[in-house]
Amino acid sequence: MAVRRLDPVLVDRIAAGEVVERPAAAVKELVENAIDAGASSIEIAVEAGGRRLIRIVDDGAGMTPEDLELAVERHATSKIPDGDLFAIGTLGFRGEALPSIGAVARLAITTRTAEAETGSAIVVEAGVKGPVRPVAAPKGTKVEVTDLFAATPARLKFLKSDRAEAQAVAEVVKRLAIAHPTIRFTLTGEHVTSFTCPPEPEGEHGFLRRLSRVLGPEFNDNAMAVAVEREGVRLTGFAGLPTFHRGTSTHIHFVVNGRPVRDKLLLGAVRGAYADVMASDRHPVLALMIDCDPRAVDVNVHPAKTEVRFRDPAFVRGFVVAALKEAIVRSGFRSATTGGARTLESLRPQAAPPVRPVSVAHRAPSFRHTHAFAGWQAPHDTMLRSAGLAEAQASLPDIAAPSADSRAAFAEPDAGAEHAPLGAARAQIHGTYIVAQTQDGIVIVDQHAAHERLVYERLKRERAASGIARQLLLIPEVVDLDPVDADRVMAEAATLESLGLVLEPFGPGAILVREVPAALAGGRIKALVQDVADALAEWGQGASTPLEERLDAVLSRMSCHGSVRAGRRMKPEEMNALLREMETTPLSGQCNHGRPTYVELKLADIERLFGRR
Repeated sequence: MAVRRLDPVLVDRIAAGEVVERPAAAVKELVENAIDAGASSIEIAVEAGGRRLIRIVDDGAGMTPEDLELAVERHATSKIPDGDLFAIGTLGFRGEALPSIGAVARLAITTRTAEAETGSAIVVEAGVKGPVRPVAAPKGTKVEVTDLFAATPARLKFLKSDRAEAQAVAEVVKRLAIAHPTIRFTLTGEHVTSFTCPPEPEGEHGFLRRLSRVLGPEFNDNAMAVAVEREGVRLTGFAGLPTFHRGTSTHIHFVVNGRPVRDKLLLGAVRGAYADVMASDRHPVLALMIDCDPRAVDVNVHPAKTEVRFRDPAFVRGFVVAALKEAIVRSGFRSATTGGARTLESLRPQAAPPVRPVSVAHRAPSFRHTHAFAGWQAPHDTMLRSAGLAEAQASLPDIAAPSADSRAAFAEPDAGAEHAPLGAARAQIHGTYIVAQTQDGIVIVDQHAAHERLVYERLKRERAASGIARQLLLIPEVVDLDPVDADRVMAEAATLESLGLVLEPFGPGAILVREVPAALAGGRIKALVQDVADALAEWGQGASTPLEERLDAVLSRMSCHGSVRAGRRMKPEEMNALLREMETTPLSGQCNHGRPTYVELKLADIERLFGRR
């Protein structure tokens, strides 16, 4: 078959398949054009998920008639004035978006510059360009895309539902709104919740306000500021506390030189920074801006410009990891404020289910001599339902047979400690939770989770300083393992000895434990060795994991066995000592597995719960 030159319209439709694979991609390209035009306000409207209509209106610089006629031609752009592809300072630069959209839809553009007396308009339908004609128009540009993919019906089959496409458009607009907080963004249309992001002032405060509007108002109280600069790379923004997390990574936002990106390198850096303080199936909430020399990053590696390639990826990854870890450590013992909100929500009255009448003759009395109280009903029938705690009924002890586990251990008041951030211990309930009183509320601490983090941080400090202190066992303990696990553990005996665990082989599948870390003395040695064996097995599955992270993973497993166990009664001085140590230990707001170690309830919220406010 002879080689022939493709028809220009067919070329544009092929290009559209790379640049505009769905309505959200078209919105992204058009909004980026508006941003590059210096717009201070951008309005986006969609119908049928963008398939029927996409309208973008901005108050940017606009175009002259000559520029407008050339703008819908392939590879025509004003965004590379000197032709240097290694110093891209704009969001769009390929010159493919408008002709690609016009090849698969009906594209209408109306524009006017500030100096022009009249505006200009042009229509491109299915790749056929109409003439430029004068029209009345305000300053700026209005772009309307109707019947997207009408010229390529096969592409319509690959679109999702109108609602799904509309949500994808909303996600694109939100990412661009985060990247450019000084611009007003308005989104309206079908199958999408309309929203407006007013312009914010430049600087850290304005950026945080924009993030609170896009990521939710809770982010403001659970954000850590990040501002680091090194070797010409500047990283700024806000990252959520480790206990403020989500189930997907869609709330992780990176902006590189004003361009929102979804880069695997950066996502991996975030996971590495939070690995020590967050469960592996959870994801943080953050928005960070990376500003660097345009020559240090290649934005021309993907047609949709959603990915970038750094000239020194190892440096960028280490830079992001170090900055996030420093912010997490600086946050100290802070825990997410949403924990207290969830606690209060679980206590709020709920609609009571209909109560089925029960014959008095068949009702089992909850108290002896209940007939002496006329009109009284057992708490299991009324109080639990009215308080919205019916789901907790099964966990409560039978009133007729109180359990020792339900009694609280009360601590003597310590007025001075109430001024401390975590307050003064007042009681221990169920042998697991410490209740402390602060100046303006109460704090509930999970004693095992909190102490587990404290032991872990102590072991890490000892390892980084002069080595982990060890304690010789008076009677060495023999631990039986699977022969494969035993061999794996003994192969790392030297490494484990540096972590304070001295082991010797003791026959097939058996290990003799002679010394353990002093911080873990009195713990369950067999369970400790088994957990270490499990951690070493994970090493084999991820051999590329850095040594530092591997050692921390082992210490995390070990620290669990030296912690105050749930169910152990603590003296008042022990409880207060735990609270004071939490206040001085970084990362103590969450345990090694990412769960919160405490929740705080403000007195005002508790008063509203009881109708006092």
